[in-house]
Amino acid sequence: MKSTGIIRRVDELGRVVIPIELRNQFNIIEKDPIEIYVDGSSIILKKFEPNCIFCGNTKNLVTYNNKLICSNCADKIAKIKIKK
Repeated sequence: MKSTGIIRRVDELGRVVIPIELRNQFNIIEKDPIEIYVDGSSIILKKFEPNCIFCGNTKNLVTYNNKLICSNCADKIAKIKIKK
Protein backbone atom coordinates (compact mmCIF):
# COMPACT_ATOMS: atom_id res chain seq x y z
CA MET A 1 0.00 0.00 0.00
CA LYS A 2 1.10 3.53 -0.75
CA SER A 3 0.76 6.17 1.97
CA THR A 4 -0.86 9.45 0.94
CA GLY A 5 0.37 11.31 4.01
CA ILE A 6 -3.21 12.46 4.65
CA ILE A 7 -4.56 12.00 8.17
CA ARG A 8 -8.22 12.44 9.13
CA ARG A 9 -9.97 12.09 12.48
CA VAL A 10 -13.07 9.98 13.02
CA ASP A 11 -15.97 12.19 14.18
CA GLU A 12 -18.44 11.39 16.97
CA LEU A 13 -20.68 9.49 14.52
CA GLY A 14 -17.81 7.32 13.24
CA ARG A 15 -17.42 9.20 9.95
CA VAL A 16 -14.21 9.98 8.08
CA VAL A 17 -14.05 12.54 5.26
CA ILE A 18 -12.32 11.34 2.08
CA PRO A 19 -10.24 14.26 0.76
CA ILE A 20 -11.37 15.82 -2.53
CA GLU A 21 -8.02 14.95 -4.17
CA LEU A 22 -8.63 11.25 -3.57
CA ARG A 23 -12.30 11.46 -4.57
CA ASN A 24 -11.28 13.10 -7.84
CA GLN A 25 -8.51 10.58 -8.45
CA PHE A 26 -10.93 7.66 -8.04
CA ASN A 27 -13.95 9.39 -9.62
CA ILE A 28 -16.00 9.19 -6.42
CA ILE A 29 -18.95 11.57 -6.28
CA GLU A 30 -21.59 12.29 -3.65
CA LYS A 31 -23.88 9.29 -2.99
CA ASP A 32 -21.50 6.78 -4.66
CA PRO A 33 -21.49 3.43 -2.83
CA ILE A 34 -18.17 2.51 -1.20
CA GLU A 35 -17.19 -1.07 -0.29
CA ILE A 36 -15.36 -1.67 2.97
CA TYR A 37 -12.83 -4.49 3.25
CA VAL A 38 -10.67 -5.69 6.12
CA ASP A 39 -7.20 -7.08 5.44
CA GLY A 40 -5.48 -8.04 8.68
CA SER A 41 -5.27 -4.80 10.65
CA SER A 42 -6.09 -2.59 7.62
CA ILE A 43 -9.42 -1.12 6.58
CA ILE A 44 -9.69 -0.71 2.80
CA LEU A 45 -12.24 1.53 1.08
CA LYS A 46 -13.08 0.88 -2.58
CA LYS A 47 -15.58 2.49 -4.91
CA PHE A 48 -18.27 -0.11 -5.52
CA GLU A 49 -18.56 -1.33 -9.09
CA PRO A 50 -21.16 -3.93 -10.04
CA ASN A 51 -19.40 -7.03 -11.36
CA CYS A 52 -19.95 -10.52 -12.73
CA ILE A 53 -20.68 -13.06 -9.97
CA PHE A 54 -18.40 -15.59 -11.69
CA CYS A 55 -15.31 -13.75 -12.92
CA GLY A 56 -15.55 -10.26 -11.41
CA ASN A 57 -15.58 -8.48 -14.78
CA THR A 58 -17.25 -5.03 -14.67
CA LYS A 59 -17.94 -4.66 -18.42
CA ASN A 60 -20.86 -5.89 -20.57
CA LEU A 61 -23.03 -7.06 -17.67
CA VAL A 62 -26.49 -8.58 -18.04
CA THR A 63 -28.95 -9.43 -15.28
CA TYR A 64 -30.22 -12.98 -14.90
CA ASN A 65 -32.40 -13.93 -11.90
CA ASN A 66 -31.32 -10.70 -10.17
CA LYS A 67 -27.63 -11.63 -10.56
CA LEU A 68 -25.08 -9.84 -12.74
CA ILE A 69 -23.22 -11.93 -15.32
CA CYS A 70 -20.82 -10.67 -17.99
CA SER A 71 -21.53 -11.56 -21.60
CA ASN A 72 -18.43 -13.82 -21.73
CA CYS A 73 -19.62 -15.95 -18.78
CA ALA A 74 -23.18 -15.96 -20.15
CA ASP A 75 -21.81 -17.39 -23.43
CA LYS A 76 -19.88 -20.08 -21.54
CA ILE A 77 -22.98 -21.01 -19.52
CA ALA A 78 -25.06 -21.24 -22.70
CA LYS A 79 -22.59 -23.84 -24.06
CA ILE A 80 -22.84 -26.14 -21.03
CA LYS A 81 -24.41 -29.49 -21.93
CA ILE A 82 -26.50 -31.18 -19.27
CA LYS A 83 -25.96 -34.94 -18.99
CA LYS A 84 -29.09 -37.01 -18.55
